[in-house]
Amino acid sequence: MDILDRLTAVTGPGVILPGADSPDRYHHDWTGLPAVVPLAVARPGTTAEVSAILATCHAARVPVVPQGGLTGISGGAHPVAEGIVLSLERLNGIESIDKDAGTLIAGAGVVLETAQAAAADQGLLLGIDIGSRGSCQLGGILATNAGGTAVVRYGMARDQVLGLEVVLADGTVIDGMNTMLKNNAGLDLKHLFIGSEGLLGVITRCVLRLHPLPPARTTAFVGCPDTSRIIALLGAARATLGPALSGFEVMWPSFFDFMSGATGLGSPLAGRHGAYAIIEATGFDMAETRAGLERLLGEALEDGTVEDGVIAGSLKEERALWAVRESPAEYARVLGPVIPFDVGIPIGRMAEAVTAIEAGVSALFPSARTLSYGHIGDSNLHVVVNVPEAGQNQPEKAVKACVYGITRDLGGTVSAEHGIGAVKRDYLAHSRTAEEIALMRSIKNLLDPLGILNPGKSFDEGQPA
Repeated sequence: MDILDRLTAVTGPGVILPGADSPDRYHHDWTGLPAVVPLAVARPGTTAEVSAILATCHAARVPVVPQGGLTGISGGAHPVAEGIVLSLERLNGIESIDKDAGTLIAGAGVVLETAQAAAADQGLLLGIDIGSRGSCQLGGILATNAGGTAVVRYGMARDQVLGLEVVLADGTVIDGMNTMLKNNAGLDLKHLFIGSEGLLGVITRCVLRLHPLPPARTTAFVGCPDTSRIIALLGAARATLGPALSGFEVMWPSFFDFMSGATGLGSPLAGRHGAYAIIEATGFDMAETRAGLERLLGEALEDGTVEDGVIAGSLKEERALWAVRESPAEYARVLGPVIPFDVGIPIGRMAEAVTAIEAGVSALFPSARTLSYGHIGDSNLHVVVNVPEAGQNQPEKAVKACVYGITRDLGGTVSAEHGIGAVKRDYLAHSRTAEEIALMRSIKNLLDPLGILNPGKSFDEGQPA
């Protein structure tokens, strides 16, 4: 009996699909790596089915690659030809929302936007927001410890998790569905799996923290002379707005001036500036929330920190202020193939990093277009590079060596919020010591001794897919 027959025998009909008959969407993620047709695609609808699939693959030593919404840019969900794709998309139920405890219990396949809406219906807020909210799934968000635009107030995905249910490589189910904020009974095992990219176990269910939903929100868009003034504005925003500061996004001219023109979205400001920021404040009284943001901008305009700015007066205007920042989905149309980066840079060295990266890429490829933007409030810098004459064969090796080398030299990290996956594996040592990586591999060997889970990704010693 081959592996497909064995899997079908333990799951029943309708769960296992031969790879050759599977839709193309399971053959790649958003990374842009060449599509790979797996042996099969498994689409379990219950934790018990996930357990049976993993136990069967473990016994047969068949690799398993977990997949969520496939929105990652690091190749963490990219299939291997000799393995099984384990799609969690059918684990898409929201089991409960407890308003008193401020918790949401959901399956790993729940789409973020769906979870956000369910929380909002109860007057609560899920403190995770990402541009791909309409397609990314909770399991993938937790497996990569994703960030997004709300980190400056609510923290990373890890900070929203109270409990997890995880299935280990051999099919063992770990029921860690804790619903309490305080639980110090032994090791907090959930943190082994959050951010581990499916190398240690497969997340099937989660308990997430919810917060009161602020009824008031106001947004400003500003232009500053340079990065140093942007950082000064961030400090002033924290001091003036306190916990009301819920978003602080920065765009350098390389990104904003190009994308505002190329997409036709335009700019809310009359002139051009050395750096742009979106500031979002939320609270429980609209007049107070807006007054706080107006006070911040008034003082910043007076002392020269801000050159020009505007505050949205309606939801339509608010969306317009965010439009360029949320336009990366247009890269394929306005740029063509890109080499994307998600790095972390100490805030005090952010200006140096942007200048060095844009200049470094330009020195290698004078025609290259390098766009810089990010969540500066949490030290996250996004860079995308396109070399026009390279077409579909972008010079990834040379560009990555440049960007990751600068990141390492400035004391940054090669991954701020998208994981390591397959495409950053060779650069992990830029950000982690040999001793740290050895410990990661020891934990991997303990929990997955046969190495079937997501081989070749992140700190795994197998060859990349």
